[in-house]
Amino acid sequence: MGKRSIKDIAAGHGFGTAPVFLTSICTILGAIMFLRFGWAVGNLGLLGAIGIVVLGHMITIPTGLAISEIATNLKVGGGGEYYIISRSFGTRIGAAIGIMLYASQVISIAFYVIAFAEGVEFFRPQIERYILSALPIALQYDPRMVSLPLAMILFGIMLTKGAKIGVKLLWFIFAAIAIALISFFAGLYMADAPNAGLTTVASGGNASFMAVFAVCFPAFTGMTAGVGLSGDLKNPGKSIPLGIMSAIVLGLVVYLAIVVTLYYTMDADTLAGNYLAMYDIAIFGPVILVGLFAATLSSAVGSLLIAPRTMQALAKDKIIPQQKVSGFLSEGRRSTNEPTNATLVCCIVAAAFIMLGNLNVVAGIITMFFLITYGSVCLISFLEHFAGNPSYRPTFKTWWIGSLAGAILCFGMMFLMNIFYAFVAIVIMIAIYFLLGITHKQSRSFAVIFQGVMFQLSRYMKIALLKSKSKPDRSNWRPSVIAISTDAVNRTPPKLLLKWISHHYGFGTMIHLIPGKLNKDTVRKGKRVNRRLVEQLVESKANYTVNAMVSPSFTSAIAQAVQISGMSGLDNNSIMFEFYKADQSELNDIKIGCKLAENMGFNLFVLRFTGHNFGYKRAIHIWIRDNDIRNANIMILLAFIIMEHKDWKAEIKIFTAFQESREEARVKEIKDLIEKGRLPISVKNVKSLVYSDQEKLKDMVHNRSSGADLTILGFDPERLDQEGPVIFTEFPELQETLFVSAGEDIELT
Repeated sequence: MGKRSIKDIAAGHGFGTAPVFLTSICTILGAIMFLRFGWAVGNLGLLGAIGIVVLGHMITIPTGLAISEIATNLKVGGGGEYYIISRSFGTRIGAAIGIMLYASQVISIAFYVIAFAEGVEFFRPQIERYILSALPIALQYDPRMVSLPLAMILFGIMLTKGAKIGVKLLWFIFAAIAIALISFFAGLYMADAPNAGLTTVASGGNASFMAVFAVCFPAFTGMTAGVGLSGDLKNPGKSIPLGIMSAIVLGLVVYLAIVVTLYYTMDADTLAGNYLAMYDIAIFGPVILVGLFAATLSSAVGSLLIAPRTMQALAKDKIIPQQKVSGFLSEGRRSTNEPTNATLVCCIVAAAFIMLGNLNVVAGIITMFFLITYGSVCLISFLEHFAGNPSYRPTFKTWWIGSLAGAILCFGMMFLMNIFYAFVAIVIMIAIYFLLGITHKQSRSFAVIFQGVMFQLSRYMKIALLKSKSKPDRSNWRPSVIAISTDAVNRTPPKLLLKWISHHYGFGTMIHLIPGKLNKDTVRKGKRVNRRLVEQLVESKANYTVNAMVSPSFTSAIAQAVQISGMSGLDNNSIMFEFYKADQSELNDIKIGCKLAENMGFNLFVLRFTGHNFGYKRAIHIWIRDNDIRNANIMILLAFIIMEHKDWKAEIKIFTAFQESREEARVKEIKDLIEKGRLPISVKNVKSLVYSDQEKLKDMVHNRSSGADLTILGFDPERLDQEGPVIFTEFPELQETLFVSAGEDIELT
């Protein structure tokens, strides 16, 4: 035998499609088919049993399609489903699913040898009479007398002969199963059809649909067994989709035919109590036993082929933190990289579950592990479809709604079968994911996929809102604010105010203006500033967006800013300027900016901030004066929106300051607005004041609001034109002050 090339070794045994199909179909047509389908028909009737088969395939078909799709998105190596998922979506996601997958695979080994032992129960009288009675010590027959030695024999074969002998055995096993099924179906023509088409169930049958599904679901899980041979395939991208999907379709046809045959050839009570009903129906019963033993052996062999390879792949990726353990488990033997050490560990784990000895109990455990694994695979497939990731380019494409339906069904069935175990399984998977975040920090996280999903969701929603051509409702107004600053990085108060406005009810964009011409230097500076703003955004846990804008002048920057589209399809409706009270050098620019934005119909906010930094965030004061009839509603709404943020433990006070002739009617109107608008402002906090001149007004404002953490005042753009930006320097004893001018008609109710 000549030496194998490096390419050959990389391809393991270099199998084609047939081993994938055989491993899958021989695992599908396994123990549950022979031992529990009659029990299912007896307990649920024809329609119920068909429902089990259809529901099982509604889960496995989307999963098979998802696995096939993911497998064609990359060059596939050893490790089966784990390798495919981890290389497509990162080690953290892959390992969280892979560990659960490994658990289901290794427990399946125990499940199938227990099923083999249950089939041997047919020969129990002979075993007790001719074997146990001849022993020098008195022993009672126990199925584990068969299952444990059988497991050891199979493990010994895999350890010494490897995967190649396992695949060769599958051909003979498949032939034995096929002969057994032919004998069984032929029995339909020999029967008297006792049910005659009635959907009867066993009189003593007490198993629910969910209980039967939990026991029968492992019958459908063999479809991905062939994927475990990924590292031994010559062309995985072709062999995996073709092999597993053809096995699924054939399994569906055979299962439906078996259910119908069972129903029309034996009464429900007999089926419910006879696990070997197929033996009694077949024209030659012994071949059913041969088929059963062959099927359980094939399923066990299939699981033996894939479980160690999954563990080996996990160890190669250092999922186990202990380096020596990872090195031991990842070690392969011979040029085909047989997972010898991983097989030994699988043997120990499987033996522990074999000791349970109860087929139904082990079946329920496997079902939960498989469902969470399949559900996760379908969910990730759906998310990648929805996210529209350009790097996700499988050659075998499926429909995203199938993956979504598969995920919903998997997780839904978990909770319908056992809420507690479903919750525990999900918590374990999430815990594994976060623990791996500590040891595999550089690995791609779920956040990357979720980011793409959010991008697409935002895009779809924005386009839908634009297409709807709906106009803003004045009674459902929410702020969408552009904040422009020449020093956004170092000025905290404007960012805090935008954070509070944007937290839940509104949207915000903070723009850092970089004066100058657009060139390589200013672009690089803008990127540095933008990175710093994003860091601050993360640190402050704020919800607005940030941007650095290069513009030759403040005026041109405003012209650009007011044309920026808003978030989620909502047009920007407000603009915020800011200046430090001790530095009035920016006031002329603010005046120009207000004029431009006013012409665009924007609401105008001008924040004058101090070193007070909003103090203890306990008091918000609103002053409604003679010229604030249009401004009052937006001032009150802004105060409410700010107060709703968790940073504030505030009380809103409203002060009305009018000439005596107008005071009573206006105060009544504001109180009615607060009451009808269901605003959390006590009527007792609405104070009515009368002034005779501006000095009197100034004294009233200072006396009552100099200690407020935020004071909101209205302003008139016409007065700004006439008197200039000096109006923003009024009431100098106030701390943080927000001047507001409404460009929109806004209603509180």
